[in-house]
Amino acid sequence: MRVLVSPGATAGALAAITFGVLLGTCSGLVPGLHVNSLALLLAAAAPLVPGPPHLVGAALLAAGVTHSFLDVVPTLALGVPDPAMAVSALPGHRLVMGGRGREALRVSALGSGVAVAVAFVLGLPVTRAARVLAPVVYEHIAVVVAALLVVLLAGEQSWRARAGGVLAIVASGALGVVALPLDPSGVAPTGDALAPLFAGLFGAPVLLAAYRGAGVPEQDDAVVADGPRSVAGPGFAGSLAGAAVAYVPGVSGAIAAVFAVEATGVDGDRAFVAALSGVNTANTVFALFALFALGDPHTGVLVAFERASLPRTLPLLLASIALAACAGALLVPVLGDRYFRLVRALNHRRLTAAVCVLLAVLAWVFAGWLGVGLLAVATLVGLIPPHFGARRVHLMAVLLVPIAL
Repeated sequence: MRVLVSPGATAGALAAITFGVLLGTCSGLVPGLHVNSLALLLAAAAPLVPGPPHLVGAALLAAGVTHSFLDVVPTLALGVPDPAMAVSALPGHRLVMGGRGREALRVSALGSGVAVAVAFVLGLPVTRAARVLAPVVYEHIAVVVAALLVVLLAGEQSWRARAGGVLAIVASGALGVVALPLDPSGVAPTGDALAPLFAGLFGAPVLLAAYRGAGVPEQDDAVVADGPRSVAGPGFAGSLAGAAVAYVPGVSGAIAAVFAVEATGVDGDRAFVAALSGVNTANTVFALFALFALGDPHTGVLVAFERASLPRTLPLLLASIALAACAGALLVPVLGDRYFRLVRALNHRRLTAAVCVLLAVLAWVFAGWLGVGLLAVATLVGLIPPHFGARRVHLMAVLLVPIAL
């Protein structure tokens, strides 16, 4: 009704959401720029933006959702390792190495789209259940974290990998205990220790491995091998796992995706890409419901939303998420294919080195020289899992261990 009787207000809302989509598109295509860092910058700039606060909030959420769709593009196109390291490569990179990068883009977009639709349908009942279960989980969070870590270690295929997982958990957990209480200051108006930590743990080691590779190979057609329906199961499971990320602090998208894939029984790199994309995007919807129901912001975007004291207008915010998700699903294949062509046209070693420099610059911008130091230490820790043939998901102990303690 409001859309019909208030065309001026509707046009303003659409303009704000469009601006957020454009901003999220630009940030999502920048390698190493985490959505949480973007959100903190937007929160600092929000009071300076002319316009009604509720429209600023809609733009903020639209930017975060679009970023969660588009950030898969640089993740897939950069950091492709040598084929000899395929065993320890990320699932998406293994698809790119096999010439299926364009397919991986579409799998990611479909997984995210399915997850958003499911999250809208199940948001209310899941939130009602979470209001009962969340206090119990919080009360026993140390036990929950310990159980998660044990299950992740048990999922490794060899004792060497399990040993590497234990070492990664201990090292990254200790790093989190030391680094997270710090209050770094950089050029950005708000300090952020997570940006250099995540760039070092998950970004720089992948790029270092890619430097020895041969770059992005020629990519085949974009057809999803098993059909779009094959993505629905992992996407649905990813949506439900996204609820865990939204309501349980410290549970990352990668951890949730591991459990989502195992729950569906559909193995393979495509299933993991679909599930992880679904987790990350559905998390936005569930986290918004969690903010209204529990009062706690559990994503970087919503933390920024609360810091800026923006009004909680649920219908507008849900509409912003829905429209941004539609735009993101369309933009991923359109811009992703061009991104692959651009990366193939450049010297991959120079490009990889430039992205490593960019990570260091971003660390300095968000956390000063302390951030550069955290980036270096986190990079050394991030090299542990691939050395032992273990999964990188164990590095999420950087958040889990401090939360448990």
